[in-house]
Amino acid sequence: MTLQMSHKSPLRLGLLAAGALAAFAVPALAQEATEAAAAPEFATAAETAFIFNTLLFLIGGFLVMFMAAGFAMLEAGMVRSKNVSMQCLKNVALYSVAGIMFWVVGYSLMYTDVNGGYFGTPLPYSWPDAGTANEGDYSVASDWFFQMVFCAATASIVSGTLAERIKLWPFLIFTAILTGILYPISGSWQWGAGWLSEAGFSDFAGSTIVHSVGGWAALAGAIILGARKGKFTADGKVHPIPGSSMPLATLGTFILWLGWFGFNGASQLAMGTNGDVSDISRIFVNTNLAACGGVVAAIILTQIMYKKIDVTMALNGALAGLVSITAEPLMPSPLTAILIGAVGGVIVVFAVPMLDKLKIDDVVGAIPVHLLAGIWGTLVVPVSNADASFGTQILGIVSYGVFTFVLSGIIWFILKSTIGIRPTEEEEMAGLDMVEVGVEAYPEFTKA
Repeated sequence: MTLQMSHKSPLRLGLLAAGALAAFAVPALAQEATEAAAAPEFATAAETAFIFNTLLFLIGGFLVMFMAAGFAMLEAGMVRSKNVSMQCLKNVALYSVAGIMFWVVGYSLMYTDVNGGYFGTPLPYSWPDAGTANEGDYSVASDWFFQMVFCAATASIVSGTLAERIKLWPFLIFTAILTGILYPISGSWQWGAGWLSEAGFSDFAGSTIVHSVGGWAALAGAIILGARKGKFTADGKVHPIPGSSMPLATLGTFILWLGWFGFNGASQLAMGTNGDVSDISRIFVNTNLAACGGVVAAIILTQIMYKKIDVTMALNGALAGLVSITAEPLMPSPLTAILIGAVGGVIVVFAVPMLDKLKIDDVVGAIPVHLLAGIWGTLVVPVSNADASFGTQILGIVSYGVFTFVLSGIIWFILKSTIGIRPTEEEEMAGLDMVEVGVEAYPEFTKA
């Protein structure tokens, strides 16, 4: 059978086009193959590791940055409706202040020329010009971004504790000092290769360096600022002040939980080998299990103690579990990670009423979650990490505590004695949304 084709048939035209394409393409492909064989390898192993390490910092950084939204939503849900806008404003402002201060002085103070000492160079930090190669195993700018969002998280801890009764501008002044000076100096002791690093102190992702530092600063502020009006009666009884929105608080907790995978996972600081990626995976698993352990422990314990489950305890149980595992999220077994997180949840359940007895008003429970669970997580590191010792861990805990609590207390006291840190009773009763922000979160509702 003979195949007949018109000169206009689609098949004939297709064959002609294919032949023409082959006539041009075959020599071109042969030339490209020859050039490729003669060309050097596209990317070396070191270049590939550089790319993946930098990507780890950037992805981890924006996950930790998203924790700023978690803190904002958690605090917005835990305060009364008349103070929600104020908490939202504080969180976006503190993140911005921290970002600027960490560039102006913080990063260099924390990482430049520490050399076993107590702090680095107090100058603005700069990196190579655009288009030039970065020295080292990762982009310098990616490292700066990753470290900056950790710095901002420290200030967020203070915001929640002091909610509903602190003025905006004194809080931001303290934030500038905390993020530009106090946190970078103390951080340099370990992460900047300072004196505690040489002593053998171990804090993988910051149970003490970030969370306890924020907790100590918050505790000093809470003591000097005092409790909210009506929180404690004259005869010493505690008057519970419910938050405005448990859905917002729950959303904030889940956002923080998600961000923690960047917080702990990217603290591996490398993603250029199979071993690094495997370690990051294990960090993810342990981080998640510790949070689960914290929640389960908190809900079981509150059921036993109060015959009802307190949702705020469950939320803080998750966060306490996350803080607890942050000092060493890689080395523990899965069961150990659950137990470490569970102890964090137990700490929260017992520490919240303890603070009430001491008449320390912590609106969101940040002191039990970040300070006390941070101490626990740092102290338990030697159980799974043979390179750490209990003596050195205690040295680090005490050093960070004394430095941060004393200097924060001095700063809070100076601010209180000069510009004042607290609104009047009338302003506090009216709510800081109306007094300081001018935009109420829920204007259609009657203020409580």
